[in-house]
Amino acid sequence: MPTRRTSQDDEDNGGWPDVPGDTALTIHVPEADALVRTPSRAHITVLYPFLPLERITPDTERELRALFASTPPLPLTFAEVRRWPGVLYLPPTPDDPLRTLTKAIRSRWPEAVPYRGIFGDEGLDPHLTLASGAGTDGIPETEFTAALPLHAHVESVKLIATEGAGTGWRDLRTYPLGLPGY
Repeated sequence: MPTRRTSQDDEDNGGWPDVPGDTALTIHVPEADALVRTPSRAHITVLYPFLPLERITPDTERELRALFASTPPLPLTFAEVRRWPGVLYLPPTPDDPLRTLTKAIRSRWPEAVPYRGIFGDEGLDPHLTLASGAGTDGIPETEFTAALPLHAHVESVKLIATEGAGTGWRDLRTYPLGLPGY
């Protein structure tokens, strides 16, 4: 069971509430790795947090494999840079397949509320974070626009986990999209 968080914990982590055993479902976008100015690789979060690590069972794994196998690979384009306060990001086009994927996961595991409900029940729009945190609002968008449009062909979703704040994330599983005959 996740530990109870305090406001001091959130301050120590820059406000992000990662707890030991958190998992997430993400899409790595290696085509954008060179653009990212965060400690993590270029990715789109499908669902964070997913289930606590201790709740990932063989049945969970089978259900995830089946769900992702029934989802065709996704061609995505990143053509513009956008901002939220303290965040510079690329919105993927189209984003409907990503929203559909998140909704399918949430339908099966409704207790997995995106971003712990910080941004409402639906979470954030699909995005690839380029930079976040202090100083981000001063980074000109033009530093990234020469590399756009960027095209990616997404063929898998990763289950990742953390040991807690500041420890980073590690890959646990990779689930292929559109696996014929699954």
